[in-house]
Amino acid sequence: MMVSELMKVEDDKARASLPEAIVRYIESVRSCEHGESYLIAVLHKVQEHFGYLDMRQMSAVSQLMQIPSAKVTGVASFYHFFTFVPRGKHKLAICLGTACFVKGAGQVLDKIKELLRVDVGHTTKDQLFSLDVARCVGACALAPVLIVDEKVYANVKPDDVARILEEYGFAAKK
Repeated sequence: MMVSELMKVEDDKARASLPEAIVRYIESVRSCEHGESYLIAVLHKVQEHFGYLDMRQMSAVSQLMQIPSAKVTGVASFYHFFTFVPRGKHKLAICLGTACFVKGAGQVLDKIKELLRVDVGHTTKDQLFSLDVARCVGACALAPVLIVDEKVYANVKPDDVARILEEYGFAAKK
């Protein structure tokens, strides 16, 4: 097989790994001056579609954007907003900034971990919740703050956690 034929096969495999809309977006940015500068935007689109980035998807981005796979992986692993594991349907983030921590965010986090039986950075077995921490969300007057998806919960106490989680389908295990 000639090099050009091999490249076409690899290109076809990469295209098959991504949704058509993302492939078209990559094609449009490649035609721009400094098209490689759109790498983060492309990775965001991939993660938005799949919920996370896996090696197959990043290899496809590398192939279609003609950027070395080490650079694609390096960029994806450098920025905290990219994840390499499937995330839950609902994303929880407890603020552990100074104001939140002083007002009890640590105890709120402990209660979340106890109820969901999951640690920070992980997803529940039923894929319903992913748990993360934030260093500061800029809502110190509302401390402690819990964010579920895009909704902000203020002045959260450990006793509030089960009720909040129930709004998103959590059923306490007896």
